[in-house]
Amino acid sequence: MGSTRSTRPPTSVECRSAPVRGTGTVTGVQPLLVLWDVDYTLADTDGVGRRLYQIALAELYGLEMPALLRSMAGRTDSSIALEVLKAAGIADPASEVARFQQVLAARAPDLEPLVRERGKALPGAAKALAALSSPAYAGRVVQSVLTGNIPALARVKLGGLGLTEFLDLGIGAYGDVSEVRADLVPVARRHAAERYGGDFAGPATVLVGDTPSDVEAAALTGARSVAVATGSFSAEQLTVAGADVVFTDLTDTTAVVRGIVGGALDGH
Repeated sequence: MGSTRSTRPPTSVECRSAPVRGTGTVTGVQPLLVLWDVDYTLADTDGVGRRLYQIALAELYGLEMPALLRSMAGRTDSSIALEVLKAAGIADPASEVARFQQVLAARAPDLEPLVRERGKALPGAAKALAALSSPAYAGRVVQSVLTGNIPALARVKLGGLGLTEFLDLGIGAYGDVSEVRADLVPVARRHAAERYGGDFAGPATVLVGDTPSDVEAAALTGARSVAVATGSFSAEQLTVAGADVVFTDLTDTTAVVRGIVGGALDGH
C-alpha cells in the first residue's frame, strides 16, 4: 500500500466547481493540470522501447543496439537517441536524431501487440486515473502525460494497456521536444491553456513520476512533484531528491488522489 512522505500533508477536497466544457475555457475555476510519466509510473511494458530502438537501428544502419553508459530511466527519447547513435558509431549523430525518430514513430504501432502480451498497467494506475476524472473532480482536474517517450510510443504503451480513457494525450509533452525533461513542462502548460483556458503556472501543475528527473523537472518549473517508487528508485531516494509527496505505489487510491490534488483546489 502506498504511503506519503511530505512536509506538506495532502489535503482532502470536498467542494465542486463548474465542469470543463469540451475544448473551451473553464468557467469559474482554475483547473489542476496533472501530468503523468508513463514508464514505471503507469506502466511496465517489458522493454518495448529498447526493442523499438533495435528495430530502427537495424532498418536504418544495419546495426545492433549498443550498450549505453547511462540508464534510460527518467530520460527523454531525444537524449537517449543521441546517445544510442553516438554509441553505435553513427557519423554526426545529432543530425541523424530527427530521421531516427521518424523511423521510431513509424514502427511503434507494430509493437502494440507486444505491449498487450508482455506489458502491464502498474497496480492502482487505472483506478487513480479514473478517480481523478470522477464527477467529484469534473472541471477541476485535467490529466495528460509528460513523458520521455516520443508521442507514437507513448500512445502504443498506454493504448495497449487500456490507460488512455482519462488522459488528454493531445495536450501532453513528449520526449521528441528536448533532451532536457524540464523543457517539456512549459509545452504541456501551453497546450493545456490553449485547450482549457486558465493559467497552469506554478503549483497548478503536478508532475507524477518515478525518477529524480521527474522531481527535478517539477522543481525547475515551479510545479509540484508526486513521486512513486515503482521504478528503479526507492522511496528514500525520491524523498531525498525533493519530491513533495512520495508513494511506494499507487494502490491506495484515496491517498494518491489527495497527494496529487494537495491543497491546490481548496476554496473553489
